[in-house]
Amino acid sequence: MTTAAMTAPAMMAPAMTAQAPRPVLRAPRLRLTRRGRAVVTTLVSGLIVSLALALVLNGPMATANSDLSTGTFSYVTVEAGQSLWHLAESIAPGADPRDVIHEIVRLNQLQSSVVHPGDRLAIPQQYTP
Repeated sequence: MTTAAMTAPAMMAPAMTAQAPRPVLRAPRLRLTRRGRAVVTTLVSGLIVSLALALVLNGPMATANSDLSTGTFSYVTVEAGQSLWHLAESIAPGADPRDVIHEIVRLNQLQSSVVHPGDRLAIPQQYTP
C-alpha cells in the first residue's frame, strides 16, 4: 500500500476529539465613571426640579375662589328684545353700562354677552337697590 492510500481515509473521517465546554457569556456589568454619575445625577435632579416648579406654578389655578359664592343676589329675567346693555342701563342708570355688563357676565359665568328671553341672571350686589 502506498502512503497516499493510507492517508486518504484518515483525511475524510472526522476527528473524534473531546472539545472543552464553552464558557457562558454574561452581560458586561454597567460601570459609570465619576463623570457619568455626575451627568445622571444632574439630569434626574433637573427633572425633579422641573416637575416641582410645574406643580407649584400651576397650583394656584386649581384653588376655588369664594368671591362669587358669598352673599345673596337679586335676579332678573331677560325679556324679549332686551340686551345686556338695556339691562345694565335699567339696573344702574348712573354707572357706566360697560362696567355693569362686565360684572353681570363675570357673576353669571357667561361665555358671551348674548342673552335670550327667559334667561335668569344674577345681579351684582352693588347694583341692587
